[in-house]
Order: sequence, then C-alpha cells, then structure tokens
Amino acid sequence: MEAFSHSIAKPLCPFLFIGLLVLYANAFSLANAEVHKHQFVIQATPVKRLCNTHNTITVNGQFPGPTLEVNNGDTLEIKVINKAQYNVTIHWHGIRQIRTAWADGPEFITQCPIRPGGSYTYRFTVNGQEGTLWWHAHSSWLRATVYGALIIHPRAGESYPFSKPTRETPVILGEWWDANPIDVIRQAQKTGAAPNVSNAFTINGQPGDLYKCSSQETVVVQVDSGETNLLRVINAALNQQLFFSVANHTLTVVGADASYVKPFTTSVIMLGPGQTTDVLINTNQPPARYYMAARAYASAQGAPFDNTTTTAILQYKGGQTSPVLPSLPAYNDTATATAFTKSFRSLRNVEVPTEIDENLFITVGLGLNNCPKGASSQNCQGPNGTRFTASMNNVSFVLPSNFSLLQAHHQGIPGVFTTDFPAAPPAKFDYTGNVSRSLWQPASGTKVYRLKYGARVQVVLQGTSIFTAENHPIHLHGYDFYIIAEGFGNFNPKKDTAKFNLVNPPLRNTASVPVNGWTVIRFVADNPGVWIMHCHLDVHITWGLAMAFIVENGVTELEALEAPPADLPIC
Repeated sequence: MEAFSHSIAKPLCPFLFIGLLVLYANAFSLANAEVHKHQFVIQATPVKRLCNTHNTITVNGQFPGPTLEVNNGDTLEIKVINKAQYNVTIHWHGIRQIRTAWADGPEFITQCPIRPGGSYTYRFTVNGQEGTLWWHAHSSWLRATVYGALIIHPRAGESYPFSKPTRETPVILGEWWDANPIDVIRQAQKTGAAPNVSNAFTINGQPGDLYKCSSQETVVVQVDSGETNLLRVINAALNQQLFFSVANHTLTVVGADASYVKPFTTSVIMLGPGQTTDVLINTNQPPARYYMAARAYASAQGAPFDNTTTTAILQYKGGQTSPVLPSLPAYNDTATATAFTKSFRSLRNVEVPTEIDENLFITVGLGLNNCPKGASSQNCQGPNGTRFTASMNNVSFVLPSNFSLLQAHHQGIPGVFTTDFPAAPPAKFDYTGNVSRSLWQPASGTKVYRLKYGARVQVVLQGTSIFTAENHPIHLHGYDFYIIAEGFGNFNPKKDTAKFNLVNPPLRNTASVPVNGWTVIRFVADNPGVWIMHCHLDVHITWGLAMAFIVENGVTELEALEAPPADLPIC
C-alpha cells in the first residue's frame, strides 16, 4: 500500500483515491451479502398457557416464531406455506422494501391473502438498516401469536457505534388471550362493542411468575457480573402500549426501530405496539436474580385494559435470591411516557426535508356509528346502542376484497379505490376539546392519497378526544420518517413550528401520538408502491383507523416498482 500511494498519489487526485477505496469497500460488502432462505409453515399447534391448552396459530410450531438474523445488505427469501384454517399474510415490520412493495405483506394492501393450502415467497433486500425489527401476521388478529424478531447486524467488517456487547437477547413483549384471538375479534365485529381485553402479557411467549400455572416456564436470561449486554425489546402486543423496566438496573437506549439514537439512560422505557428499543444493560449489581417486567401504559380514560404484569428473570451467575420486582410507572402515567418519547435524538445530525411539497394534517381517533336501520340491538352493543368505529380525517378505512390496492394501482383496475383522501379534516373543530356529537360518525371508504416520486412530505398527526382520547402508535409501511415534534392539545402552526427539531430528530417507523396531542413527521416519498399508514393497536385498524399513500414511479428503472412475483396470491 505504501508503494502504491507513493507512486500513484501525485497524478491521482485524493478524491479519486478515496473513491476507489469506497468502491472497493462497497464491492467487498456486496460480495459478502448473503441470501438467507427460510420456510415458514403457518399451522395450528397446541400451546398451553394459564392452565389451558389452545390450538394456537404458529410458525413452524414455535411460539413466538423463529428469530431471523441477517446483516445489513443481505437478502431474505421466505416461503410461507399456509396449513392453517385462516387466510394469512406476513409483514416485515420496518423493512423499507425499496421497489419490492409486493413483499410488504399487509392483506389487501400489497397482496391478496395466502389462502389455506396456498403459499407465497417473500423476497426482499435489507438496505441501510441496522438494529431490531420484527415480523408478524398482517391479517385479522393472527399477529396475536404469529410474530418473531428480525435482527439486522452491521455489514461484515463493520461494527456497532457502541462497544460490542457481551451478549444480545431479544425481549419480545406479547399479549395472550385465554381464547382464540380470531373468535375474540369476530365477536366484537358482530356486536359492535369493544373486544374482550387480553388475559396476560408475555415475555418471549411466557407470562411469568405472577400468573397461574406459569412460573415453571418463566423466561430466564443468564448473565455474569461485569458484562454490558444488549436487550432488543420489541412490543408485539396486539392492543397495548407497555412500560418495561429491569429491577435495580439502568437502561441505556442506543437504538429504536432499526436506527441508532444518541444514547440516553433511563430506568423505564415505553413502547407502543410495533416499536422496538435497543438498550444496553450493565450487570453491575450484586449477583442475584432480578425481574424484568412489563405492564400497560393505558392512556384512554375509563376504557378497560389488561392490568396484569409479565415478568422474566435476569439471572446472575450464582444468584440464588427470590427476584425483586422493578417499580413500574402507574398505568396512566402520561408524564413518564412523554418524557421518554421526547428523549430521542438521531445519533448524528441528519438531513431533514425543509422545503415541503405535500403538507397533510390528519386527525386520528375513534368514533361511534349509529345503529344501522333494521339492525338488531345484538349488533349495536357499543355505548348507547352504537357500534365502535375509527377514522383518519373522518374517513373510516375499508379494505378492498377482490384485488389488493397495489395490484389495482399497478394494473390500472378501476373501482377498487378512490384518490380523494382529504389532506385536511373536512371540518375544523376543537380536536382535543368537547367535540360535537355530529362529528362522531365518520364516512367510510377506500380512499388513498397520491404522492409524486421524490415529494417532500410533512404530516401532522392530530389526536382527537372523540369518545375517548388515547395514545395512538401510528405506523407507516415502506418508510422511516423523522419525528420533528410532538405536543399536547391542538397543533398550532403559528406557535408549534418553533418546536421543530430539524437538526437531529429520531428516525422511526412507528410514532406514538400523545393522548390528546399531536406528532409531526417528515419523509421523502422515494419508494414507489402503495403504503398503508395505520394505528398499530389492532382493534383500531379493525375499526378503520388507517389510510394509504400511493407513491408513483420516478423516471428511471431504479425509481420504479419491480414487476409482481409470479407466485403472488390472487384473490
């Protein structure tokens, strides 16, 4: 190398030399990129929890499902074979799916479901993402049990922006019904009432010591004194934000949603469903046994919720004591939840779009539909003889049934959707105040919003107090976005733009919109396809709390959606 640089340095400009090094490094990492092939068999498996055995829908008989581990730059090919009695699709939560929207997975959005007896191979490349994501079913309520971790390590030869941890452990927070979850949601859809709340939360599939018939199977995480370990915490619960803490230990947050963040320390973290948080934990306490525990952050006043606590054990080598519980925040501790979400910054300064082409203001909340004419009171068991609903900008989203939106868009099939999703609420009102009952009943439709390729987009997500205000975890498929501000009350552009962080805001795929508040996100529409944006509380997506963006192709082939795979399921 010495000789090379002396003899060639003069005629070659230094930039060219650096360019050659970059090319060489890129070629090296491309040469090392792997294709990982997996088979996921969706099947009913007897699973015993809380003393009772249920025929639970699983992947490969495992609950939770298999953990997938890849390097940044690798490709995944996952053949999903449906041997269950229900339609199914799998979503790779947080994967950008650049040009491969066909592999994104939400039912009737990017594909028709895989019917019982059918199969489909998801093919996609992970690019420019590192950290913790996850995968889950995206069809009815199957994701209650069909989920697993998706871990993205740095490219070969690259490292974390923090010291290499001694051990890494996925900590998947889940939610368990002592029933068939599909029956639970079907009953609610019939009655119009809210579905029954869950019976337990779980850590890596196990409820833990505080539940009946569970302590034999409590998850134990083995550690040694003096280690720094990485916990990859995933909220895979269906309908509940969760607080998580480890007794007597401080957590250092280093990543979220597969993006690195400026490290900060905390005793408790809060995750909405869909969100992931990577934390470092130093085993600097006396060798003993310590509970890691999670329980609900329940922001909706008066709404029933599962108030149980799931635990696992952090087991020091030689520790024999009875485990001690961490002190978790009160169920309705919005101040702690807010302090946590406001602590996030990107690791380095980032390029946030400052000129905005598309400025959307989207209300997010619940509603109540009047009992339809001729319907029996059995079908209208919501508050005061109504049926629960939910909407964005007063449109309750209806999934198509004969074609997926992506197929209809790609093939120009008319009559499947309309492109008139409103960029602002049809009526302005005091969103977080006392809302007139005339605004409680939304319209319904399959409405999308069109974006040109490369459009710079800002979305203000505004919570409402219709029926009840609560924190909504809003997830956008196909994109990461910058969260540039959040606050309480009604968003006020005159005042609140002063709060925008355009220097180092966090990059996320799921934003917790505060209870009775707002969140502002920005992204560049650089990924063609049809992308759903929805509340990740599954009860709310069932009720219509969703919309979709169509992002048009750009000019070149690399800015265009790939052709659909040959085995794409048909409706």
